[in-house]
Amino acid sequence: MNKITNLNIKIVSFVIFIGLIVATHNLIIPKNILFLFLKLVFLIPSVALVVNLVNIIPKNILYFCSKIIAVVGLVALIVVSYLSSKRKPDNVNELYTDFTWLINWPKWLDTPFMHWINKGWRSFIADYGLIFDAIGYGLLRGYTELKGVIVMAPWPVVIIGVIAITYFTSGRKVGTTAFVGFCTFFIGFLNPRFWDKAIETTTMVVIGIAICIIIGIPIGIAMARSEKVRNAILPVLDTMQVIPAFCYLIPGIILFGLGAIPAIISIFIYACPPLIRLTDLGIRLVDKEVIEAARSFGASKKQMLLGVQLPLALPNIMQGINQCTMMALAMVVIASMIGTRGLGDEVLLGLQQLNVGAALEAGLAIVLLAIVLDRMTQAYGDKIQERTQPGKKKN
Repeated sequence: MNKITNLNIKIVSFVIFIGLIVATHNLIIPKNILFLFLKLVFLIPSVALVVNLVNIIPKNILYFCSKIIAVVGLVALIVVSYLSSKRKPDNVNELYTDFTWLINWPKWLDTPFMHWINKGWRSFIADYGLIFDAIGYGLLRGYTELKGVIVMAPWPVVIIGVIAITYFTSGRKVGTTAFVGFCTFFIGFLNPRFWDKAIETTTMVVIGIAICIIIGIPIGIAMARSEKVRNAILPVLDTMQVIPAFCYLIPGIILFGLGAIPAIISIFIYACPPLIRLTDLGIRLVDKEVIEAARSFGASKKQMLLGVQLPLALPNIMQGINQCTMMALAMVVIASMIGTRGLGDEVLLGLQQLNVGAALEAGLAIVLLAIVLDRMTQAYGDKIQERTQPGKKKN
């Protein structure tokens, strides 16, 4: 009965999703944030329905149909490329009489992906640009307020705060705490202007990681609890990790302009996949006997998730946050090319001026900041590991 109900929900969601697309395309209903949100809500069960239908089809028939679709799609692309090209021959008969196009790649055989993407992107910006302006304003306000608080604080207070956080999150390990405090002090000791730059970089990293945690962990949980959701999201994660990091800056610039906000968005896209994967892995690695024991005591799915699976998966999740932190810091440095201020800006300035000393000095400051962030997150992960594995010896 539950399977029939879920199937009906997916079918209704698919119909609503298609209806929203048609309605907004034909301007029957306005293109605002409400209907964009509704599309995203009904997109997930719609994708699940498509995946279910594909799984029903026998594999041999599915492979045969996929080959036919691939061949037809390739032929269609070739025809469209030829017809849309401005450098095609005046007459098709020239292709049979002049075979020079077999020596060099023909200029008329050029798929217009770029024009399609640009046209769709301009249409998307025209419809939903105000929404992203509002999102950008909210992120900018949060970034400005957080940076202002830390910058206005006296530097000894900031260092003492970092030492205190490290001391308690690491399980009161004096060695780790002293090392983190030394690295934090040495950032400003390298060059006084690096102190405020490091705070700007840290603020962007913290906001980016917060967004990754808010969005990434629930997605990882959904992947761990549903094989169909996992199969639908894995290709997206693979694509996000394969695309070069510089490419993430382009949509950020178009949607949010120059500055810190596109860097934060790029951090989310670039650094979130490892957190999602490790959250999924951590929940899946929970001992099945523990899960069976929880079920035997009558634990509901919510109680099992919050009371059993998540606590035991926390070491993996913290490892994902640690990887997310390092990738976020790398992206912030790359984002200096689009006007993002911070330590990456100092590295870029040194390269532009061919000032090797300045570039290496700023690079060393980035390394120290990376060590601070890595040791803080790693120490907390080790503390959780010691709690979940009592037999492990403390360092």
